Amino acid sequence: MTAAPRPATLSPVLQAEAPVDVVIVGAGFTGLAAALELASRGVGVRVLEAAGDVGGLAASFEVAGRDLERFYHHWFDSDTEILRLCQELGIADAVEAHLTCTGMYYANTIFKLSKPLDVLRFAPLAFTDRIRLGLLALRAGRVRNWRELENSTAEEWLVALGGRRVYEVVWRPLLEGKFGSYAGQVGATWMWTKLHLRGGSRTKSGSETLYYLRGGSKALVTALVERLTELGVDLRTGSAVQSLRADERGLTAVVAGGRLHPARQVLVTTAPEQAARLLDGPGAAHPAVPALGRQLRQVRYLANVCLVLENNRRLSDTYWLNVNDPSFPYVGVIEHTNMDDPARYGGRHIVYLSKYLPADADLYRMTDREVFEYSLPHLRRMFPGFDRSWVDGYHVWRAEYAQPVVTPGYTRAMPPLHTKVPGLYLAGMAQVFPEDRGTNYAVRGGRQAARMMAEHLGRPHRNHTEHARTGPGRPVAGAERRGGEHV
Repeated sequence: MTAAPRPATLSPVLQAEAPVDVVIVGAGFTGLAAALELASRGVGVRVLEAAGDVGGLAASFEVAGRDLERFYHHWFDSDTEILRLCQELGIADAVEAHLTCTGMYYANTIFKLSKPLDVLRFAPLAFTDRIRLGLLALRAGRVRNWRELENSTAEEWLVALGGRRVYEVVWRPLLEGKFGSYAGQVGATWMWTKLHLRGGSRTKSGSETLYYLRGGSKALVTALVERLTELGVDLRTGSAVQSLRADERGLTAVVAGGRLHPARQVLVTTAPEQAARLLDGPGAAHPAVPALGRQLRQVRYLANVCLVLENNRRLSDTYWLNVNDPSFPYVGVIEHTNMDDPARYGGRHIVYLSKYLPADADLYRMTDREVFEYSLPHLRRMFPGFDRSWVDGYHVWRAEYAQPVVTPGYTRAMPPLHTKVPGLYLAGMAQVFPEDRGTNYAVRGGRQAARMMAEHLGRPHRNHTEHARTGPGRPVAGAERRGGEHV
């Protein structure tokens, strides 16, 4: 007796959600800013976020009943996009200016490097090299067009500006601490952005003015979500996107949580490699998908592990301490409460220890307790008086995709905002070039993508009621001093 043939295995039929104009993948500041821009123009928006909360790398946790970012944040005077957003949401009065100090840890010594005289006192360099270091910043500031530097590495440019000894003492350890094995491949444009940005935030005396929002990024996220809710945005957390659907005409839908979300357009705000994986399935059948996937996988990323300490006394009076010692496991020691008042955190002194590294590195894979225990002897070496009893609590946060590696000629590898798959748009930290990642550029990138999408949907102008909701307000902190975007 011949057995009956087995029925063909069919793909499960997905239950479809109500269609919307735009689905946004990711509820970091890029996705939230894009949702605000689109919804303000009358576009129907749904935001899908895999995590249980919103904010991305600016998401928060509690310290003594106060919200604090998992990864350190501050704003510069030139961060006009996010300062303008604070004004639009009615929280500009919570933006506070702080004078901060910068230092460098080198050869078991902490050196101040906030003012011009600090550079002249920097003993690890001969006096002539100290002069070169000071002049380097001035020469870097004269570069107005970053395209002049796009085909050079940071090492080539910095050596040309300040000499080999200055590079070996000051810049090589910072690049290697930040980018590891990629240090020699980092583009000059990345370093120019850092020097240009920090130079623009200094006072005439050399002190650095930074801005921080009272209540932290959580206050901004809360105000933003409230506005999005008023505008009817469908914001869903705990909704991981599995794939994108596209046919020969273009993108058709997003699959998340086993459900189909049909949309006319989709904005993906993840890292490029994550976006490429969303296109890997058989449901993405548009002919432009294979080439787009290859391009997205060209952009390399580093992960970050961040140890946050709640101390009962401060380590130093420096806010930002660059580490130029390859034996110290972190590239920066950022003492947050040397900027913000420790009284706001129950009198605790908050310290971030940050390290960029491959996601398969030992430090990244350690348990939270192992990270803490591993870090203690290094802290004792840097701060000889430090003792374990100073630490009342600690937290460890990880981000697999934290820092894109910007190489010479990056514009040729940078993912497009509007892809060749009709209806599919990309916006994220890999596309803020020549600037580096940050919440200001996340807001700018999200709004830029949203404006383009609205144009293609036939909604070129914002809803006229937006200005009525925003209303007049005082100038945003810093906007009256430096208008326009940081370029």
